[in-house]
Amino acid sequence: MVPHRVVVVGYDNAELVDIACVTTAFGLANRLGADPTYRVVLATIGGTAVRCETGLTLQAQARLETIRRVDTVIVSGGAGHQAAARDANLVRHVRRLATGAQRVASVCTGATVLAAAHLLDGKRATTHWLYAAELERSYPDVLVDPSPIFVRDGAVATSGGVTASLDLTLAFIEENHGAELARWVAMGMVTYLQRPGNQAQMSMFTAAPRPDHAGVRTVTDYVVAHPDADLSVTALAARAGVSPRQLTRLFREHTGESPANAVRRMRLEIAARLAATTDLQLSQIARRCGFSSAETLRQAFATRFGVSPRTFRDTQVRT
Repeated sequence: MVPHRVVVVGYDNAELVDIACVTTAFGLANRLGADPTYRVVLATIGGTAVRCETGLTLQAQARLETIRRVDTVIVSGGAGHQAAARDANLVRHVRRLATGAQRVASVCTGATVLAAAHLLDGKRATTHWLYAAELERSYPDVLVDPSPIFVRDGAVATSGGVTASLDLTLAFIEENHGAELARWVAMGMVTYLQRPGNQAQMSMFTAAPRPDHAGVRTVTDYVVAHPDADLSVTALAARAGVSPRQLTRLFREHTGESPANAVRRMRLEIAARLAATTDLQLSQIARRCGFSSAETLRQAFATRFGVSPRTFRDTQVRT
């Protein structure tokens, strides 16, 4: 069968992992029997070598200008993404190749290049959470969502930071060859079988810094430790020694969200961790996290993460 042609677009100061996660996953799929196989090339303007952020150099396999037919285009991210987006020649050829491709994608800050090519206009997209505000300011026609690992909007896909490119590539492999091959590729790379695209890039367990207001910290620490407690605004305000109105103002000032939204987010993130790392029944997880029933948890979970708790659990690898 005719190979599926994948072009990975590189440029100076691209992130090595952004490139390697994609090429290694497709390469492993080939070794595991993908049919049709993937023919993957790293292409740059002029076919010049790519000097990655780490200082390592990758030799390009093709000149971007000479490529005529492609099935999937994937633009890498990296510290050089802004310079790449200002390179009219590179942007023009990305847009040209996207016109005839089945899929167009970006890894991390590679979304900036897609936005510069107007391939994200009116579309929902993500990027590394640290650069989401920059993308939104620079390209107001893009509907930026910094939370998901990756986003599919029609034929265009964007992914979050670095290793999220592997989740996106696994999704492409599953789309082409089915869940079983994607599972074997994930196992071969010793990673999650496949994280749902809407799983959050960041969570309360990894986000930093903590709120700089002592009262807000006290409240958030209490919520994390007692997700099944009475966490109404009135109860939390009493714990912080302020009025409900004052607590709401402090939360909006120091966290950007209301106390109620913060509580719901933290409860759901605790529920996600319990679903991924324990064998507790969903009804037990719901009780531990302050939800009235497993169905209430299921509805809230699906709204935030885009999948049910059971589906989320089934996609996790436990160690």
